[in-house]
Amino acid sequence: MYRPARTAAWSAALLVVLVVVVLASAALGPVRIDLVTVAMAMLNAIVVPAGVTVDSVSVPVFGLSVPVPALEYAAIFSFDVPATRQIIVERVRLPRIALAATVGLALATAGTVMQGFFRNPLADPSIIGVSAGAAAGAVAAIAFPALLPFGGLHLSAFVGALGTAFLVYAIATDGGRTPVATLLLAGVAVQAFLGALISYMLVHSGDSLREAVFWMMGHLNNSQWSDVAFALPITLVGVLVLCAFRRELNVLLLGEEDAHHLGIEVERTKLLLLALASVITAAGVAVAGIIGFVGLVVPHVMRLIVGPDHRILLPTSALAGASFLVATDTIARTGPAVVPVGIITAALGAPFFLFLLTRREVQSL
Repeated sequence: MYRPARTAAWSAALLVVLVVVVLASAALGPVRIDLVTVAMAMLNAIVVPAGVTVDSVSVPVFGLSVPVPALEYAAIFSFDVPATRQIIVERVRLPRIALAATVGLALATAGTVMQGFFRNPLADPSIIGVSAGAAAGAVAAIAFPALLPFGGLHLSAFVGALGTAFLVYAIATDGGRTPVATLLLAGVAVQAFLGALISYMLVHSGDSLREAVFWMMGHLNNSQWSDVAFALPITLVGVLVLCAFRRELNVLLLGEEDAHHLGIEVERTKLLLLALASVITAAGVAVAGIIGFVGLVVPHVMRLIVGPDHRILLPTSALAGASFLVATDTIARTGPAVVPVGIITAALGAPFFLFLLTRREVQSL
């Protein structure tokens, strides 16, 4: 029996865990900062719009400088924090932590939806080629920037991911119906083709090879607030809408025929779930590269803890995914050797998933 109080309690507990992990992560690094100072510096970083100006920023239009509105911000708090530590927390560590939390939130939520959508505990956000599409777009932007004048790396990866997702959906759809098995097979085929395309581009990438390979490993190095501004709104809107479809996702676990008899518009719901999961995955992959196992392990572990009901599983998996990626990225940047976070998630996720398999803890849906 579903109890909203239980969902609220688990969500509140995981939110506290996320706050603790964020504080600990911001405190760790080459310069150690105590938790109280970290908390005050974070509060100092909170700003709200305080006004609008029209003359501080201008853009060139047909040779003319046209003024555009620009928001002015004011800080809410003004705690006495040494300037050096304020800069370290606000401009160096906090953007990376915020981006890690955003990407973890996106991948864990998408993984939960994909596992429910395909009724398979081994499904993850990349199952229909979203990650491969993002990789193709990113490698093309890195290796052949002159061919993609419409945008930079993030936009190219985002467009590649979404384009691949909807291509797979179009291939698998016949007569207004999209069988899940056909969708899965189409995803495998498109991933294989994109893998060959990516390999070809890497071979001919010249001096850009190192950058392209590093991006494909999945990393949060050199994170900026602009990266967070790109991914966070897309992720939050997508996650909130997906949480509104928790009941429909539960009903789809019974099978498409039973879901139809229970009043669910199956094809429309499948398209919406697939589109939203693809969008938030694309947003995360576009800014961080391919980070594996977050969307596979986190939803499954939370399913073992809280059960298969998506009304509690979706919000708890989202929060757990955010905490998990912040924690693993902290290990990646503070360990003996600085490595891409994708290596850490794979190194931790794969053995843990094998442990679950040996204990027969991997449940069918």
